[in-house]
Amino acid sequence: MNDGRDVGVAFRRTKERMAKSTIEWTESTWNPLTGCTKVSPGCANCYAERMARRLQAMGQANYRNGFALTMHEQALELPLRWRKPQVIFVNSMSDLFHQDVPLDYIRRVFDVMQRASWHQFQVLTKRAERLEELASELPWPRNVWMGVSVENADYTWRIDHLRRTGAAVKFLSVEPLLGPLGHLDLAGIDWVIVGGESGPGARPLMDEWVIEVRDQCQAAGVPFFFKQWGGVQKKKAGRLLQGRAYDAMPTPALAASGI
Repeated sequence: MNDGRDVGVAFRRTKERMAKSTIEWTESTWNPLTGCTKVSPGCANCYAERMARRLQAMGQANYRNGFALTMHEQALELPLRWRKPQVIFVNSMSDLFHQDVPLDYIRRVFDVMQRASWHQFQVLTKRAERLEELASELPWPRNVWMGVSVENADYTWRIDHLRRTGAAVKFLSVEPLLGPLGHLDLAGIDWVIVGGESGPGARPLMDEWVIEVRDQCQAAGVPFFFKQWGGVQKKKAGRLLQGRAYDAMPTPALAASGI
């Protein structure tokens, strides 16, 4: 009779392998925690929540709690076992700076990133206030890129909190872009990603909103990455802006490829 051990072994072997990502601006994902709660309009149609519910229904062990915040200590040191240098998106299924994540756990995540110096780690949060509050309590190795989400003009204040951290690379994820951002202060910002919402209930993205951000990035000399137009059929909509792809990345990305 199967007592669950075979399933457990198979699951552990799967988790040892790097989780390759289809996200255009990264290579792999690492989720030492999963689950979140909504804090702003960009969360309304959260892809991670949809995915978590699906994985829970499939019986995936890490999603036994659905989209409730859950820490996975067994996943903490996985990047140390991945020897090939990668660009790794941290917590694609959560927010490391969620108010219910203890500082000690955040420190442990940062410790792993510091030790796994051959990777580049991308951390993204909507909790910019807590990010700044804890920033002085954390190490900021050069291989950790720190970003905040800015979905409309009401949330550009998050950029100021990011700017006051010690992160070597600071970036903005303007996704889903839900309205014009107006003037952006890009001082101290190293990278900007823009993208439209995708999936059920996707809200529209206007050309002029994207062009406005691109032009400001170009004027400020900030690398600009256009991820997608989004929509219900995002593959059909594509990711060309005025006939070309924008794939610029921060210079430190070269370290991940060994250049």
